[in-house]
Amino acid sequence: MALADLLQQDAIIPALKANSKKQLLQELAAKASKLTGLPEREIFDVVLQRERLGSTGVGNGIAIPHGKLASIKSIAGIFARLEAPVDFEALDDQPVDLVFLLLAPEGAGADHLKALSRIARVLRDQDLVAKLRATESASAIYAFLNEEQASNAA
Repeated sequence: MALADLLQQDAIIPALKANSKKQLLQELAAKASKLTGLPEREIFDVVLQRERLGSTGVGNGIAIPHGKLASIKSIAGIFARLEAPVDFEALDDQPVDLVFLLLAPEGAGADHLKALSRIARVLRDQDLVAKLRATESASAIYAFLNEEQASNAA
C-alpha cells in the first residue's frame, strides 16, 4: 500500500497553527470534512474517542491519529506539519509537529492496519522527517512523501 493511495496533494496542511492537541484534532477534522464531505463533528468524535484509548503520538514528534467511520467509502489521509509543536501525550513525552490523520471505513480491518503500518514505516526515516520539518510547501511535502514511496519500492 502506497502513501499516494491514502493521501492527495490537497490533503496536506504545510503550516498548521494549533495550540493544543484538541485544537489540532479539530483542525484536522475540519480539513478531512472538506475533503470527504463527512460531518466535521463525526470525524472529530471518532478520532478523539480513539485518542482516549491511548495517545497516537508515536514518538520523535510524530502522531498518527486514526479512526473508523461507517460513512467513509475508502481509506483517506491528511498530513499536517505544525508551525510549532504541541503536547500530544506521546509515548516519549515529546511534543508533536508532524501528524498523519488516517480515516478508514468500519469494515476496513486489515487494510486499515496495513495503512497504519505503512505510515509508521515511512515516518521512521529520519532523513525524510528532517525534509518534512524543513519545508512549508504542500507540493514539496507531497513530493517528499511520494519520493519515499519510490525509493522503498525499489
